[in-house]
Amino acid sequence: MASELLYQIALSRIPQIGVVNARRLIAYTSSAEAIFKARSSELQKIPHIGPVLAQAVTQQHVLQEAASILDACLKANIQVLFYTDKVYPDRLKQIYDAPLVLYFSGSVDLNQERFLAVVGTRKATDYGKRTTQNLVAQSVGSQALFISGLAYGIDIEVHRTCMQYQIPNIAVLAGGFNHIYPAKHKQYLEALVAHGGIISEHPLHQKSDPRFFPLRNRIIAGMSDATVVVEAAEKGGALITADYANNYHREVFAIPGNLDKMFSAGCNRLIQKNKAVIYTDFDALCQQMNWVHEGQQLKPTKGLNWSRLTESETEIMALLVQNGEMNLDTIAWKLQKKVTDLAITLLNLEFQGLIKALPGYAYRLKN
Repeated sequence: MASELLYQIALSRIPQIGVVNARRLIAYTSSAEAIFKARSSELQKIPHIGPVLAQAVTQQHVLQEAASILDACLKANIQVLFYTDKVYPDRLKQIYDAPLVLYFSGSVDLNQERFLAVVGTRKATDYGKRTTQNLVAQSVGSQALFISGLAYGIDIEVHRTCMQYQIPNIAVLAGGFNHIYPAKHKQYLEALVAHGGIISEHPLHQKSDPRFFPLRNRIIAGMSDATVVVEAAEKGGALITADYANNYHREVFAIPGNLDKMFSAGCNRLIQKNKAVIYTDFDALCQQMNWVHEGQQLKPTKGLNWSRLTESETEIMALLVQNGEMNLDTIAWKLQKKVTDLAITLLNLEFQGLIKALPGYAYRLKN
């Protein structure tokens, strides 16, 4: 396993390959190690892998770099998660540009039931801070895990309030663990690891860089069932996170604000353009997301004539019988099918009265 992990890290450090081609290489070989030990002529037979990419894999310096990264992680007790690992976030596996490798330190299950991203401007107003505090406080007992970016403003207000109420929360970094940005927020790392976690797609030694912040935002959106934008100007990182969430078919909420306030303009615009549901309170969010209390499981449809279903319909129905409720991206990932290919089948099942569409692009068996 240590040997394979070394090659997995090395694969993630080849910029010419990228995540899509890396997945393609893994699919056509048996492992990351097999990729590095294959001949260039063998790799070139894989679709879209030409001589340039095949040559990139032979670079020995990436293996040396990977060995250094792995050694640093072992000494710092940092987990290295490859995208095929069971503990790698399932929600993140569903997005097309998911990181190959994540570096994680924490105490929470990255695949637990409810993940909620809360983001906003670095220049938070008193209204934004107060609204964030109320949102987190109202979530007590909901079993929601919060995720944000450890930045100034709304982000750090999320993390601080979660710590106050002992609610698990995760911070996603825009650099390596050894280069926390802003440095002032290093003081929260111990509490984050104890009651949640910190995640980065960058090795420990990597310094934060402006180009990494949008990439960080895609992880925040990709790991979450929904994203709440508290305050945002007409441009900024919070709106980038909202765009990612919309592109990933995740629900987006926005907190409305005064029309004459600069940091309400972005939220109001999201609502105006139907890119976000208006956020009023946490209970309403739970209803929109169909987040029910523990123990309220849906019963399988009785008397269902399975022989009348098509192959695609049978696959979907079997998943819903087993899991009770699933969102569209999870169904697509489980069945290894495109969302667009599933749309017609899901619609047909709705017309037959067998399933019910729910907010947040989710589906369940109809009672």
